[in-house]
Amino acid sequence: MKKKILIFSVILLMLSFTACQSKTKASNQNSGVISENNRNVEQLNEAIEVILNDATADFIGNYPISDDFFYWVASNYGDDVIFEIVKAGDVSDPEIWFAKTNNSIHVLWYEYCKSTGIGAYDYSHIHEIETDQSYVTFDFSGDVNLAEGAATTLFMDEQPNGISDCFSDDLKREMENADVLVLNNEFTYTDRGEPIPNKAFTFRTSPSRVSSMQQLGCDLVTLANNHVWDYGEIGLQDTLDTLNNVGLPYVGAGKNLTEACRAQYYIANGRKIAIVNATQIERSYSYTRQATDDTAGVLKTLDPALFCQVISDADKHSDFVIACVHWGTEGDKSYGKDQVLLANAFVESGADAIIGGHTHCLQAVEFIGDVPVYYSLGNYWFATTANMPADYDTGLAHIEIYRNLTVTCKFIPCMFSKAKTSMVSEEHGARIFAELNALSQSVRISNDGILMKKGE
Repeated sequence: MKKKILIFSVILLMLSFTACQSKTKASNQNSGVISENNRNVEQLNEAIEVILNDATADFIGNYPISDDFFYWVASNYGDDVIFEIVKAGDVSDPEIWFAKTNNSIHVLWYEYCKSTGIGAYDYSHIHEIETDQSYVTFDFSGDVNLAEGAATTLFMDEQPNGISDCFSDDLKREMENADVLVLNNEFTYTDRGEPIPNKAFTFRTSPSRVSSMQQLGCDLVTLANNHVWDYGEIGLQDTLDTLNNVGLPYVGAGKNLTEACRAQYYIANGRKIAIVNATQIERSYSYTRQATDDTAGVLKTLDPALFCQVISDADKHSDFVIACVHWGTEGDKSYGKDQVLLANAFVESGADAIIGGHTHCLQAVEFIGDVPVYYSLGNYWFATTANMPADYDTGLAHIEIYRNLTVTCKFIPCMFSKAKTSMVSEEHGARIFAELNALSQSVRISNDGILMKKGE
C-alpha cells in the first residue's frame, strides 16, 4: 500500500514539474511576442516621427495630420506602408500615398475623417462615384435656358416626354453615361421678384421645372453667369433653395461669399476632383451682384484675384481642378486677350482644365502647357424669346481622368435645330472640327473628337 502511495506521489510530482516547465516555456514565448510587439510599435513611432518632422505641406495634403492619422493608415493598409514611405526617403511627393494604398492623400484624409468622426470636416460637398473603369468621365455643356415663354420651353411643354424629347437618343445616352454631367443654369428658378430694370433679357422659370434638369441626368449646375440674378437677390435665393430642395449641387453662387466660393468635390478611383465656377460677365454693367459675407450673389472674376485663390485652395485639397468660367464677347467666335490673360492666371493658380461659356457660339480649344482650355461651348439648349432660334452648332466637353492622373479630352459635336439638340453625322462633325481647328493655334481635334497638340 505504501509502495502504491509512493508511486502515485512520484507521478504527481512529475506531472507538476512538466506543467511548470510548460508554463515557463509559454511565459517565455509570450514575453517574446510582447517584446516583438513593443519593437514594432517603437519602430512605427520612430517612422511616424520621421515623416511628421520632414514632410512637406504638399505631402500631407495641407491637412492637420497627426500621429493618429498614421496609426489609422497602418491599421487599414499595414505598417509596411509607413515603413516604405520612410525607406523611400522622399516625403515631398504625395504620389507615394497612391502608389502604396491606391488612394491619394486627399482621399485618405477624407476616409480617415469619415471613419473617425472628426467634426471639422465638411462632407456636404463631396460626392463618391463608383466606377468599374480605370477612369472617371465628366461632360460639360454650354448654356441651358428653361425660361418661361422661351421658344425651347414652349416646345418642351408640347412634348409627351418633356425635355427628354428635346435631345436625340444617342446624346441622351452620352449624358446618362457620364459619371458627372455639368450643365450651365442660365436662368433663375423663382415665381417672385421683379426683373432687373433696363436689362434687355431676363430669364426665370417656375421652381417646379428643376425636374427637367433631373430628367436629363444633371449632376451639377454652374450658376456664375449673367442671368441667375435677373430677378434680384430674392430670385437667386429661390434658385438656391430650389436646387437644395432636390439635392442638385451647384457652384459659382451662394447665400454668401463663402458658399459662392465653395468647390464641389468628386471621389473616384482613389482620386479627388474639384469643380469651381466664376463669371467675368458683366464687364461693363453691374446687373449681376457678387456675393458678400452676408448677402447672396455670384462669384466674379473680372478681377481674377479671388477666383485664383479659390482655384489655389481647391488645388491644395484635390488631385485635379476643373475651373468653369463665364467670359468672352457674345457672338464672337474668336476668344479675346482678356480670356487668354484670365486662362493663364487660372492655370498658374492650379487649374488642370478650363471650361468656358457665355458667347452663345463655339470658340476654339487651346492648350496652355498641358491644360485644355475650352474657350466657349456656346449654347447647348437655349432660346431668348418666343421665336425659335436658327440652327446652331454646339457640343459637349468630355474629360476622362485616369487613376494615374493622365487625361483624355474630347469634344463631342452636336447641333441645335428646331428646339432639339442632337449628335451630328460624321460629315457634319468633321465640319465642326475643321472650323475649330482653324480657330485654334495649339489644338488639333482628331476625327474622333480627341484633343491633340498640333504637330503631334
